[in-house]
Amino acid sequence: MTTRRVFLAGLLSASATPRLTWADAGSPSLLAAAKEPSGTFALFGLADDGSEVFRIPLPDRGHAACAHPTAPEAVGFARRPGNFAVVINCANGDVVKQLDAPAGRHFYGHGTFVENGAYLCTTENDYERGIGVIGIWSRAHNYRRIGEISSGGIGPHEICTMPDDQTLVVANGGLKTHPDHGREILNLDDMKSNISYLTRDGKLIDQIELHEDFRKNSIRHMDVHTDGLVAFGMQWQGDETETPPLVGTHQIGKDATLFDTPFAQLRQMKNYIGSVAFSGDGQHIGATSPRGDKVQIYDTHLGFQNMLHRSDACGIATDSAGFKITDGGGGVYTCDGGDLIAKKRHALAWDNHLVSCKRS
Repeated sequence: MTTRRVFLAGLLSASATPRLTWADAGSPSLLAAAKEPSGTFALFGLADDGSEVFRIPLPDRGHAACAHPTAPEAVGFARRPGNFAVVINCANGDVVKQLDAPAGRHFYGHGTFVENGAYLCTTENDYERGIGVIGIWSRAHNYRRIGEISSGGIGPHEICTMPDDQTLVVANGGLKTHPDHGREILNLDDMKSNISYLTRDGKLIDQIELHEDFRKNSIRHMDVHTDGLVAFGMQWQGDETETPPLVGTHQIGKDATLFDTPFAQLRQMKNYIGSVAFSGDGQHIGATSPRGDKVQIYDTHLGFQNMLHRSDACGIATDSAGFKITDGGGGVYTCDGGDLIAKKRHALAWDNHLVSCKRS
């Protein structure tokens, strides 16, 4: 029998146990997955100068990660079509939980925390029904899956949390795929992508689709500014001789804006945006193209501003001076909208995404 004295002692002990913060994990600024020279894979925490803070093994190739807003926990996601996501205690390197996609599903490589980190939301493919879903996982219950909601479309890829910490925004790329067919697109003739804004319980708040002329522009990646403006990057699935816009913005209740880019510069992006991010002041958007070996900078009001060359550049995240950027050769760079400035080079092949790590 538990006595009152034992019960109170337990409460006192629990209250005396300090809550870990990102400082306990070395205060990383960024998270990124990479392939090591040995052929193994790991999730890395990086300091502001690009140096390594920690590395934690992953079971296979990673894609993106998401960081808990207060606790030093990160979720590393498999590259699509992947069936694992690993919740990691970044303070000690322990795996808190390996999340497995339910039968008939796979992850799309992205996730986000919502409601002060109480819930993890993951983009998933219900490939038997050919629809997108968002898995909901409860951190308070050791990341138990407690339900799912419709993503609002097909092929949800990146998912972000809006500034109210209640609303989710999802890039539904519109591409129907099935593991039996690898990464083959099964609905190219009638694909439609959209951006959907959802509550955690599945209520659709707003949704936008692009004009019919751009129906084959798959909306894939996003970033959200503190004022609720969403930047998005696209990957054209149509005739490769065409050069549609690849970067745009949207705000709830308004029309989407697609940025005009000079033909010569747009052509060099190879119809492919790998990642997007706002600058620290929110005045600019950076967009990467690992296929084109380019980074483009856009003014949120004026459009295209500049284009920089960097071989296999894909990862990009917000930095106080502008952007942090990673490439497939292990490089870490800063960019204030002008030149790329090399910070560090690691014996690694950085994967697609670079994620800002919130700390408290």
